[in-house]
Amino acid sequence: MKTTKWLAVGCMVAAVSGCASQGQIDANPDDPWESYNRKVFAFNDTLDRYALKPIAQGYDYVAPEPVETGVGNFFSNLGEIGTAFNSVLQWKWANAGVASGRFVINSILGIGGVLDPASRMGLEEREEDFGQTLATWGVASGPYVVLPVLGGRTLRHASGLPVDWYTDPVTYVEEDPVRYGLRFVDLVDTRAGLLEREKLIRGDRYSFIRDAYLQRRRYMVNDGETGRDPFASGDFGDDFEYDEDAFAE
Repeated sequence: MKTTKWLAVGCMVAAVSGCASQGQIDANPDDPWESYNRKVFAFNDTLDRYALKPIAQGYDYVAPEPVETGVGNFFSNLGEIGTAFNSVLQWKWANAGVASGRFVINSILGIGGVLDPASRMGLEEREEDFGQTLATWGVASGPYVVLPVLGGRTLRHASGLPVDWYTDPVTYVEEDPVRYGLRFVDLVDTRAGLLEREKLIRGDRYSFIRDAYLQRRRYMVNDGETGRDPFASGDFGDDFEYDEDAFAE
């Protein structure tokens, strides 16, 4: 989807984080493995700083805005298949219908998903992944964990990765160069979309990104009942704190 995709969003959580502070670590009950997580976080940051971010900056510099929008729309459209699948598993038939309708309309009228006429028709996307499905089935979120390359996730979110992988149409592209190329373009495009937002990070970057992710994940799991989505707006504020009312209207 536009703001989260099973792989790209995980990578971006790590990518925008910068170097972790080596100062005092504040205990967070959602992050009992913080000492380990910070080490993996630093590793991921090195990969981003010397590889992914420079490529994303180059892409953002040379690609016109309509091109970037079209690329994002294309991969978001593919994500509607997974959203429809998980909506059915969660018994959210209305959203399954919307996701299916968006995929058909954008694939046909939107030139393979490059354009997004479905949104102009009032069919707004609402992403669902298998981690959210597990939450609907009563599986606890578990501790926060930072995965090598994939970045920070709750244990429940990470457990849903295999299913998300198999509901992604790109997985079934037979030619390896094409499949890997699509993954790479998706990753770079998503990273480029976060270049401006990462400037909003304040204080200890590891804690900021972790808490913003956990807040946004709660927002997604509860279908927006915890308040507006901080990542969608990009407005974190100067003194972000992780609590239930951090992003209330």
